[in-house]
This record gives sequence, structure tokens and C-alpha cells, in this order.
Amino acid sequence: MTLEGRLIVVSNRLPVEVKHRGGGPRLSRSAGGLATALDSIWRFTHGSWVGWAGSADSERANELLAKAARGRPYGFKAVPLSRDEISKFYSGFANEIIWPLFHDMPSRCNFDPEYWEVYQRVNRRFAQAAVEVTNGKDVIWAHDYHLMLMGRYLREAGKMTTAGFFLHIPFPAPDIFEKLPWRKTILKSLLQYDMLGFQTDRDRWNFVSCLERIVPEAESLREDPCMSVVLEGRRTRVGTFPISIAFEEFANHAASRDVEVLSNQFRHELSNKFLVLGVDRLDYTKGIPERLRAFRILLRRYPELRHRVTLLQVVVPSREEIPNYKDLRREVELLVSQINGEFTEGGWVPIHYMHRNLTRKQLLTYYRAADIALITSLKDGMNLVAKEFCAAQVDEMGVVIISEFAGASAELQHGAIVVNPNDLAGIAEAIHRACVMPVEEKRARMRLLRDIVRTYSVQNWAEAFLNAALSTRPDVQPKEAPTEHEAIPLTTPPGAREQKIA
Repeated sequence: MTLEGRLIVVSNRLPVEVKHRGGGPRLSRSAGGLATALDSIWRFTHGSWVGWAGSADSERANELLAKAARGRPYGFKAVPLSRDEISKFYSGFANEIIWPLFHDMPSRCNFDPEYWEVYQRVNRRFAQAAVEVTNGKDVIWAHDYHLMLMGRYLREAGKMTTAGFFLHIPFPAPDIFEKLPWRKTILKSLLQYDMLGFQTDRDRWNFVSCLERIVPEAESLREDPCMSVVLEGRRTRVGTFPISIAFEEFANHAASRDVEVLSNQFRHELSNKFLVLGVDRLDYTKGIPERLRAFRILLRRYPELRHRVTLLQVVVPSREEIPNYKDLRREVELLVSQINGEFTEGGWVPIHYMHRNLTRKQLLTYYRAADIALITSLKDGMNLVAKEFCAAQVDEMGVVIISEFAGASAELQHGAIVVNPNDLAGIAEAIHRACVMPVEEKRARMRLLRDIVRTYSVQNWAEAFLNAALSTRPDVQPKEAPTEHEAIPLTTPPGAREQKIA
């Protein structure tokens, strides 16, 4: 990948955040995985990162941002947002409308028209900030559902540089998406980007299907390696680019002596029980209550597994200011209490529950210690926990149980056990199957999964998207034009279908 100009990344948040503590601004790392995902691509280019930086509206706060940029290949451009805008743009439109709607939960939406007004205003401000740091040869790369209108405002500002957009969450089918009052405006605004990227083929086809129903004047053209949509003489390329992780970094850290010692110590504390691991941000899309109820069914149907299996459920705090999330936490903790109350016996507690943030070392320790990664998302753009678990399984003994509605299942289906998260008895059966699975089958499955994640790393994801974006320029071509394999990564590496585990 070779960029003539610079890369301008635009996201809701910067990778660092300014908070007022102890009477003055302090700099900390932002929550969220986008900074980690993009970190590797900055090794090959330079540019600017545009986003909200918390309380970055004072001279001292901007000084902190300038200091944080030293030694990095990119600078920071802060987008100021008022408290009211944060409430109505982020908590409101993004997380009370788009998040539940795009995760197939329209009954949770609050279609407040004031949220829409603020969403438009904030997207315009993000576009203006990007314009201020961009020249004609740069590539603008906007991320996620917070910035779906930004392409429109870039064009209105007369900025003709290449602009791409990647959606990290699912894109809904037409029957769901059409419930959005501002559906046509959002679709037409997305078509103002030169390149659109989705996590899975299902998301991409949902988007195209929505265009066919809501914007019938848009013409879809199948072109290898991507497809194109033409509207009012403007062509937008649309592709599938499953996001991934830095495999070697995860694997090397997991193989370290420190993590190995901590992992063995943790297993010893659990008396070497068969360990099932759930790691999730607190969110109603993750299927945490469903997972707990399935585990209760497991213990009721297979009493021989009592004293032998333990569920470690880690819940990372998230969006705690939103009432739905407070209710979800209460539901989860009540279920944990009920199940432990029903089954706990001397020397054995069936569920170990943690509501906290984890350090990288703690996370890797649990990944290495676990026998099963249990992912029961009701809907998920990708779910990188599944891929991180595979990378950390240096002993190649773990089993992945994953929801068919998690984006990662498209890539991992041939080595993982795939379940319907609404089929609680089916999840219980899958856990039992993993518990009694022969060692040889476990190793074969995990080797295949690790090969898949190693082959399609986060570096491949970023390079594939940017190469595809660059190829939209009529006057500039990347040195290596994207092939079909690069621009639309296959769901499994070559030969994986032949290696499929029964």
C-alpha cells in the first residue's frame, strides 16, 4: 500500500481523551478498540486523526493533545462538542437510534427528531474539521455509524479528495432499515463517499437491497473485486472487508512466561475445572442473559458436569448513563445470583462474575486459561473476542462456540461450533459437546482457526480497504492494484473448505 498524500482518519473519538481531574485537564487512553485496530497501519503512512477528545476546549487541553502527538506518525485534530451535543448526537442518535436499529432491535429505538437535528450538525462539524487538515492527495477514512452523513458535507464543502467509510457494526435488512425516518437521506449521504466497506457479505447485500427499495434510481453494478453503485453520475465502490486483529502481537504476548505463569495459577485456583469464558462489553446485543440461561440448562441436563465446569463471565462497563444498560446489568447480576444459588456446592461455584475493565495481561491470562470461548451475540458486526481467543491459544486446545449472528462466524465457521443464540438448549448442547470433544479434534479445529486469523490480520484489512479506495481515483492507482483476494477477503483461507472439520 502506497499513499501519495497522507491518511486522514476520522472517528467519533480520538485514541486519547482529555478529562478534567484534580482541577485540571488530564490525558488518558480512550475506550474502544478502533485505536488498537488502526495502530498497525500508521507504521506505513502518516497523517492526522480527527475526532472528539473529551474536554478539549481549553488551551491547556490542546497543549496536551499536541504533546501526545509527539513521536507519532499522525497529529490530532480535536472536534469540540458541547454537553448537549454529546447527549443528543452520541447517547441519542447514535446509541438510542442507530445502534439498536442496526442490531435488529427497532423496539429499543427512540426516534427523537431533535437527535436527528444534532446528528446533522455534528456530522457537518466533523467534515469541516477534516477539510481543514486535508489536501488534494490525501485519503480521508471515516469510521462507523456516527459519521454516515459526513460524506455529503465533504462534497458540499467542495472537497474532492478520495473519501472512504467503513461500518464496524452490521447493516440491517430493508424491513428493519426502512423504519428509520431519515432513511433516504442517510443512504444518499453514504453514496457521497468514494468507497464503502462492510464487515460481511450479508451487510453489503443488505445495504444494496435497501438502495433498491428506498433509492431505486441508484444503479448497482457487479464489478470484481467490489461492486459499484451509480447515483446522479457519481460512482461509489462497495466491498466486504472483515476487520481483524494483530495476530502475531496477541500470540507473542500470550506465549510470554508471565502470562503462562498467571494462566496456570488461575487454573490451579479453580482446581483445574473445565473453564468456559465469556468476555463482553455490557450491551444488550451481546446475548449475556441468554448465555447464562443456557449455562443453567447445561447444569440441569448434564449433572455429571457439576463440579467439573465453571463459567467465567467478564462484563466490561459501558454506556452506564443509558437506562437500558443499567437494567441489563441488574438482569445479568440477578441471573448469576440465581444460578449460583441453585447449584453451588462445597468447593465449587458454577459462575465467577466480574464487572470491570481488564488489562491486556489479565485478558490474555483468561484467554490462555480457558477451554471454551462462548460468544452468544444476538447481533454483532464482527466480535474480535473470538479472534483474540484464537490468537492467544498457543497450546491449540481451546474450542470456540460462536453465534451465527456474529460477523466473525462467516470466517470461523469451519473450525468453530456455530450456534443460534436464541436456542438456549442448543447452546447447552454445544458446551457439552466441547467438554467431551477428543483432544485431536480440538487441536485440528484450533489450528485451522489460528491459520484463518493469522492469514487475515488487521494489517491485511486496512491495506485491502485503502487499496480499494485508492483504485477509485481516475488519475492515481496504487502500486499493487487490489486483487479479488485482497479487496474482498475470503471467509476462509485457500484450502479451508477441504480442511473443514465435521
